Amino acid sequence: MPDTPVATPDTPAAPANRKRFNAGSVATHAVLSLGALVMVFPFLWQLLTALKTLAETSRVPPTFLPDTWNWSSFDEVFTALPFREMLTNSLINTVGRTLGQLVFCSLAAYAFARMQFRGRNVLFALFLSVLMVPSSLLVLPQYDIIQSLGLLNSTPALFLPGMFSAFGTFMLRQFFLTLPKELEEAARIDGAGPFRIFWSVMLPLIRPALAALAVITAMWSWNDLLWPLVVNTDPQEMPISAGLTSLKGQYETNYPVMMAGSLIASLPMLLVYVFLQRHFVQSVALSGSKS
Repeated sequence: MPDTPVATPDTPAAPANRKRFNAGSVATHAVLSLGALVMVFPFLWQLLTALKTLAETSRVPPTFLPDTWNWSSFDEVFTALPFREMLTNSLINTVGRTLGQLVFCSLAAYAFARMQFRGRNVLFALFLSVLMVPSSLLVLPQYDIIQSLGLLNSTPALFLPGMFSAFGTFMLRQFFLTLPKELEEAARIDGAGPFRIFWSVMLPLIRPALAALAVITAMWSWNDLLWPLVVNTDPQEMPISAGLTSLKGQYETNYPVMMAGSLIASLPMLLVYVFLQRHFVQSVALSGSKS
């Protein structure tokens, strides 16, 4: 007769692994959530103000939510201003400045970083000295140049003076200096010329830096106010940053319409940052990890 198995008491199950309560992680997430709320709150307030009536925006104390959701401000902004023309001018201004800086700054940066010529360091020091000059001091000479060219109240007047940047040249030069010289030597042995080496070998390696410069230049160009107000007085030739200032009256300001226009004007820059965010963060990481 086969032996019957002897029943053995069940062994106690191993205690489940419980995650430790990490107070530092909770505090970090709390601080980051608070910072995100602080960053998002102006956009939320902007949207809620655009949905209020003019009387609601003048209440004391102010109300957070509108009594009635008024969407007519988004229609009024297209009748109060030549909004489509201003958006087009802002787009042309931003694209012109950004492309100009990517082309000219990358060429100048490569020359200062890789090419040997007499007086290179002195000339680069003169370039950097431009960073110490306030931009407001350059308005008058730039205005005289644009006036002599007959470009006042025109779209090219918006972006021509901003197609070059000493800051962009300096930033791209630092990235070119981090690239190994062996890449250039190998391309030169294969018969590539200086421009071919720059365009096909070196420029693709600094794409994160180019994306960062594109984001910075686009945001600065889109939000520029002083130069467009000086050079263009025709509303049809103004960018949206200058056009929105005309909604502010001497005795009364239509805040719902102004907030609606500002909200629409901010959307293109948000999209630009969303699409180039990965390259922008990568460029910051590379700038901190390379000497």
